[in-house]
Amino acid sequence: MTDAPRHVALLLAAGASRRLGRPKQLEIVDGETLIRRMAGLALATHPIQLYVAIGAEIDGCTAALTGLPLHILHCTDWQRGMGATLAQATRAIGQPAAGLLVLGVDQPHLDQVHLNRLLAQWRQDPQSPVASGYAGTLGTPVLFPAHWRERLAALDADHGARWLLRASSEPVNTIHAAQLALDLDDAQDFASLQNPLPGGAR
Repeated sequence: MTDAPRHVALLLAAGASRRLGRPKQLEIVDGETLIRRMAGLALATHPIQLYVAIGAEIDGCTAALTGLPLHILHCTDWQRGMGATLAQATRAIGQPAAGLLVLGVDQPHLDQVHLNRLLAQWRQDPQSPVASGYAGTLGTPVLFPAHWRERLAALDADHGARWLLRASSEPVNTIHAAQLALDLDDAQDFASLQNPLPGGAR
């Protein structure tokens, strides 16, 4: 019996939230900051290590993560865009034989059930990515197989994980989750959060 494939997790939290006008990583949603909520969800997948990429709000984000077992990456390329941040973070991560679970801070309806489904699918087919499907597209959270690390490390400012998934000539498995279509980019998005969030690890 072979061992189940292992993964590391990467939480992307480096942006400046220009459309919102304040750092969304530190917004309180359902009783805690978004960055800490998402870090808790990532940790509950039992990664080898959780890495959190920060850039625009180093002090606030670091304080919000106090006490959690994770490794903070200071990404100097964050102003160049999500692709550049993802590339720099990927190059800094060790465990090259492990899969890479990538998630962001701005999907308030992400829950542990969905992450567990991503992991279960990936363990059945660890050579293929498993992406979240919503709003007619593929996106995060996504679990990339180890051999995709080189592609992630080569991304640039204009091309992030979604572009890489769409451009792939290889099969991409999909776990559909319509609720993930809501991401928090501006004040109107935050105003739409009227219902309690689904349960999950905190």
